[in-house]
Order: sequence, then structure tokens, then C-alpha cells
Amino acid sequence: MTLVRWQHGNRSELGELLPEAIVVLPLGATEQHGPHLATGTDWILAEAVSLRAASLVHERAARPLVVAPVLPFGASDHHLPFGGTLSLSPETLLAVLLDVARSLQADGARRLLLVNGHGGNTGVCHAAAATASNRYNLNVAHVDYWSLLSAGSSDVPVPGHAGQFETALMLGLDSGFVAERKERPDPPVGAAVDDVALHTAESWQRIDGYTDRPELADPAIGRKWFDQLAAALGDRLLELAEVL
Repeated sequence: MTLVRWQHGNRSELGELLPEAIVVLPLGATEQHGPHLATGTDWILAEAVSLRAASLVHERAARPLVVAPVLPFGASDHHLPFGGTLSLSPETLLAVLLDVARSLQADGARRLLLVNGHGGNTGVCHAAAATASNRYNLNVAHVDYWSLLSAGSSDVPVPGHAGQFETALMLGLDSGFVAERKERPDPPVGAAVDDVALHTAESWQRIDGYTDRPELADPAIGRKWFDQLAAALGDRLLELAEVL
């Protein structure tokens, strides 16, 4: 079937495709990623894996795939103390996603996949999907791209934040996004409770705003992970084309 990037299509082309298409919306964040990674890491990776996945499978998909422009801002207030961060409040992000859904309905679309690249967006994506499906009669799916990495593929924290995982992906994608990484043999750790997510401002300060050991990141492994993620997302797109 057809693959179109929304911003490259015209209204006539989109008008014909959208009633049967899956619209793929990548979203991430623009926020500090330690002293070594680009602030656009989350949205750059979400967009890249979405485009690669769509390009891999569109000829086999039962529906057209339309990849929307990436949303580069997310819910990142917890990173504001470090600088380099442009954040939407969770309330604003939810409103933005619902406005996009409202626009899609007006344009004739019926199916939406949110491909999220930032942990702080996860809850908002769930809320937006549930609300848009009822308010605008859309079929909405949501996936955090890192969750598609196959079990056993990595023994590092996934996704972490600006740690070995994200740094390897960015090295594999474009090493120009990665600055010098200092050795960090004993990353600070905080309190933990099994099966419970803990959020404190102090915990982010303790780890200087990034996790684990980015100096160990390897571009070849990053490329391998990226290929696995894109293939897995492509498989999900094929399945969604049948059920969404």
C-alpha cells in the first residue's frame, strides 16, 4: 500500500487516503539529556523509528500509512531545573494530542497510532488515546517505542535517560548528536520499591539528570537495537492494519 509523509502530501491526496489509512504520529520531547546527548534525542528517535518501520512494511500493509510530522515537545517539567528543556505541562500535552485527534476526525481519518519516545509522555498518551477514541470516534493505539526491544536483547537499563541505551541509539543514528562522555563507573542510585514507580526531584539531582553509563554505549549495538525496534514496530503496523 501507500506510504506518505503528511507534510509532503496535498489536501486531495490526503483526503483520499485518510479514511482508510493509519496515521502514525511520532512524539517525544525537547529536554536535557545529560552533558553529552542532544536535547532532541527523544523526538529524533521516535521519528526515525516510525519512518523506518513504515518504510519497511508499507508495501505489505493492508492499509495506507501516513506518517504525521513529529511532535517535538512533551511533558518534561522534571527536567527544567537542568536547563536546555522546552516543556509542555501534562494538561497542555493532553490538549494538544486531543486537538490533533479532533483535526484528524475533521480531515476524515479514522485510525491513529501514537509512537512515543519520552517516558514522561506515557500516561498522557494513554489518557489521550482513551479520550479521543470516545470523543472523536477514532481507533487509537499507543506504543512506547523502547518497549518493542526483544527480551534478552539488552542487559542495560531500557530506556533509562541519556544512558547507555539512548546514547547507543543516537551514536548509531548520527554520532554528531553525541558529545564527549566521561567515565562513570559508579552511577548514583536511589531508593527503589519493587513494582512501584518513585518520582522525586531529589533523585534526578542525585544522578545529575541522566542514568547508568553512557560512556559504554557502542554505535554498532545501537544500530542493531534500532533495526530490531524498527522491525518490531513494522510488525505491529502490519497487525494494526488488520485490526485497527
